[in-house]
Amino acid sequence: MLPRDVISSGPLILRPPVEGDAQGIVETCDDPVTAWFLPLLPSPYRIEDTRDYFAHAAAKWEGGGAEFAIIENGRYSGSVGVRPPDPWNVAEIGYMVAPWARGKGVASRAVRAVTDWLFDHGIRRVELQAAVENVASLRVAYKCGFREEGRKREARSMRDGRYADLVAFARLRGDVVEAAEPYLPFFEDGWLSDGVVRLEPLAVEDAADFHRMVTEPSVAAYFVGPPSTMEDDERRCRYTGYWWTSGQRIEVAIRDAGSGAFAGHVQLTQVAPVLGQAMIGYSLVPEFRGKGFMTRAVDLLVEWAFANTALHRIVAGTEAGNTASHRVLERAGFRREGVHRELFPKPGGGRADDVAWARLRPS
Repeated sequence: MLPRDVISSGPLILRPPVEGDAQGIVETCDDPVTAWFLPLLPSPYRIEDTRDYFAHAAAKWEGGGAEFAIIENGRYSGSVGVRPPDPWNVAEIGYMVAPWARGKGVASRAVRAVTDWLFDHGIRRVELQAAVENVASLRVAYKCGFREEGRKREARSMRDGRYADLVAFARLRGDVVEAAEPYLPFFEDGWLSDGVVRLEPLAVEDAADFHRMVTEPSVAAYFVGPPSTMEDDERRCRYTGYWWTSGQRIEVAIRDAGSGAFAGHVQLTQVAPVLGQAMIGYSLVPEFRGKGFMTRAVDLLVEWAFANTALHRIVAGTEAGNTASHRVLERAGFRREGVHRELFPKPGGGRADDVAWARLRPS
């Protein structure tokens, strides 16, 4: 059984919840972000609902788990809960942060402190799960030294009844926690623009436009792999934040800077930190072609990558007959490096050559 300790971590105090936390709990649980990712909470959340919370917290402590209130400057700022450990000394941790405490590192500091406390009291492995769309929670997991172990497809229902994928993490006692900056940081302002095009993270609201683009014949002709469904493309949009946070890839919507209309898509994939290399890919809807949008978008993203990441090489592969794509890369400063013969499979059994391109970090 875990002791009912009080944990101090910098400006934070973590202690068992008390009745005086009730109003802060109500305001936190009634917040739309909290309600969305914790769909089992009553909505709206009222003061009388805290009775169930306090009873649940007491039962958790009695059952061998833990429930801490996060206190910052004397004010309730969130909660960290631990399920009772199993026979193999494995426990699962979860957390929520009050709206007024977000964006200040409160969650990562609290989760790190409670995880270290668990290891000090004999827990061998601490597990954590986060919805693939819950970018804030994913960032906490990575910052606290949890290692990603896989994804659980459609494992939890969301507030709207849709089933969402979960990312599974764990940290073992003895794991080294490195305070490393993310390999792919988010855009500082949430977007990039040169006044003509604007680049923003691909969002689920873009799914219909994205699907229309990739199924358009002139785009689909150069697509490698089976055709995607609308469901596939919606899931892809929902994964944008997870891929970015985990350093796997960047998925960006290209918009007309004036109207905000969806104009296309550009991505950095196959990110290889050991090589300092990533691959760029892109597509544009027909009505925005011939205006220089794609060259601007590619150049904007590559310039950002060299200024904000450790990438040294951005590479691209284009089908030998895709002259429009060749022109985009040439105008964006890429150089042709060679040809991979018969790389791309084509419908009907044929294969097409791949022209390889690269742009290097300026010396």
